[in-house]
Amino acid sequence: MAVDKNRTLAARLRFAWRALVGQVPGESVPAASAAPVSPPVSARAETFDALIGAMPSPAVLLDREARVLSFNAAASAVAPSLRKGDPALLSFRTPELVDAIRRASKKREPQRVEFFERVPVDRWFEAFVTPLQLPAAAQRQADLLLMTFNDLTPLHRVEQMRADFIANASHELRTPLAALVGFIDTLQGPAKSDAAAREKFLAIMQQQATRMARLIDDLLSLSRIELNAHLQPNTPVELQSIVRQVVDGLMPLARDREVAVNVNMPPEPLIVLGERDELIRGFENLVENALKYGASGKRVDVTLVRANTRTGAGEAYLSVRDFGPGIAREHLPRLTERFYRVDVADSRSQGGTGLGLALVKHVLARHGGRLSIESTLGQGASFTMQLPLHTGSAPAEQGTSASSMT
Repeated sequence: MAVDKNRTLAARLRFAWRALVGQVPGESVPAASAAPVSPPVSARAETFDALIGAMPSPAVLLDREARVLSFNAAASAVAPSLRKGDPALLSFRTPELVDAIRRASKKREPQRVEFFERVPVDRWFEAFVTPLQLPAAAQRQADLLLMTFNDLTPLHRVEQMRADFIANASHELRTPLAALVGFIDTLQGPAKSDAAAREKFLAIMQQQATRMARLIDDLLSLSRIELNAHLQPNTPVELQSIVRQVVDGLMPLARDREVAVNVNMPPEPLIVLGERDELIRGFENLVENALKYGASGKRVDVTLVRANTRTGAGEAYLSVRDFGPGIAREHLPRLTERFYRVDVADSRSQGGTGLGLALVKHVLARHGGRLSIESTLGQGASFTMQLPLHTGSAPAEQGTSASSMT
């Protein structure tokens, strides 16, 4: 399909070129006009820009020496350093792509290559380098190279998502599934007529089933976020409303654990560009962790503040501070790893999946933010979401409160 698109574009380029030099396919050319004059350089450049600019996929046109003649806006996203007249090898430094350009220029044969970029985020591309020959004058040809790109990132992320889901799910689901099977066998056998055992086992089975449901839900959420990691959200979201929604939703858990939740927010709305559901899910994980693992401190502080920076609109700091047992320093660097737990037994008894902080990290990465963690044993822990603020208008729903809830 991509090769056919390249052939179609090549045909259009040839047609436009012949129109410029006065030779349109299908017309008879008088003998006196057998040696057409090359069109002005400005006219050729405008033609190239019009054709390349009309392509929906990233496209770059190079001359015989692999200098950039034209490129479209989509190509600038792939290689921001593209400049007309500069050698393409200055902008495309991936070895596989450089080799493909050199082979196509030397052998005059189409080349296809896949390459991987790590900056600013992981992305995979498929590139086609197609030699073109356009008539420039009676005795010579204009040798060009057409480069087109296909973004393979979604395909790679789907494949990685599938592999990660199978590996992680099979590992984490094995224990609760084994427990369910064992209890079912017991209820069908020795405890078939034991009412007390039946009530006890059914309660445990419900806990294990709930744990599996949470695990699958977290895995799917994490996979969806990773799938869209290269697409930065652009919807204005007010952070105060997110804080209120999350805290209100977790108040039953706070009351069960007898934990006081203190919320402090500025009166002016703080706006970020983001996906509201993802931000809610990430912040909810931080508050829920504080209520579960820091409940012994009987207090959780939620703070939203604005931090000024040297450039831009500043940052929003959304912190969750508990006063529980704290976390040893050696564990802090690994807390955002998938399935990493400081205390495996405690985490599982609390219904944790080991994916909460990994999900928070990926949500913040997609939103251009970061997560900072501070903790001292015996003095609790503090988790802070740092997000770049947006200078545009606020969404319809706004919040302006500082409160204390118990």
